[in-house]
Amino acid sequence: MSDERRLALISAGASGIGRAMAEAFFDDGYEVWIGDRDAAALAACPDAWQRHAVDITQEDQVSAWLDALRADLAAKGGQLAAVCANAGIPGPTAKIEEVALADWNACLDVNLAGAFLLAKHATPLLKAQGGGAITLTSSTAGLYGYPNRAPYCAAKWAVIGLMKTLAMELGPHGIRANAICPGAVEGPRMEGVLAREAAAKGMTRDQVYQGYASGTSMQSWVEARDIANMAVFLSSAGARLVSGQVIAVDGHTENPDPKV
Repeated sequence: MSDERRLALISAGASGIGRAMAEAFFDDGYEVWIGDRDAAALAACPDAWQRHAVDITQEDQVSAWLDALRADLAAKGGQLAAVCANAGIPGPTAKIEEVALADWNACLDVNLAGAFLLAKHATPLLKAQGGGAITLTSSTAGLYGYPNRAPYCAAKWAVIGLMKTLAMELGPHGIRANAICPGAVEGPRMEGVLAREAAAKGMTRDQVYQGYASGTSMQSWVEARDIANMAVFLSSAGARLVSGQVIAVDGHTENPDPKV
């Protein structure tokens, strides 16, 4: 694939890991297209990025987003080099018998259906241009079971299954697919998880925080930029034969259920 005018398409790109991905791709010379349903967060992103209001669970909005990108490429040239299916929500923290079906469905809609819809609508363009890279954001919750996180774990395990299928189905077209599994990432989303887990386990926020760190061999949390750097690598020529892989960026998780 040509390096001339490379585009990176990132869902939930206005904040958190998605924004870090957008910054990293932009710094690496990509033109960045982000979609997000948070209008205020979109407005706060750099004007140099293409910003689109997109609810990743709504197929008509995803389709329209890809149509706009396709029209832009037809007018200006270039290639869609990187697709990052990054949208996700933590879902409820609750015992399985206390999980409401509506909360289960909402968690799977964003984390799993959102990844499916972005891959579905990006694939025809990637096939037409003869290649590209799809990177799905899973989680270490897609590698281990976590108590009181049934919807999130189910969704993130399924994201890995989706990725494996994409890699096999799309590989003959020069399209690679991989999944990144972040560990505990510093930021507002995990602060909410910490608060809920502390309440569920009768622990303090700091105890749960330290439990996550002590469950890794690096004794550390992860920064969003660490995930972003991996996404850029997986989309690069240096990873031209890396496909179907599940790559944890987590400081090496050994204890998925944080305790003190």
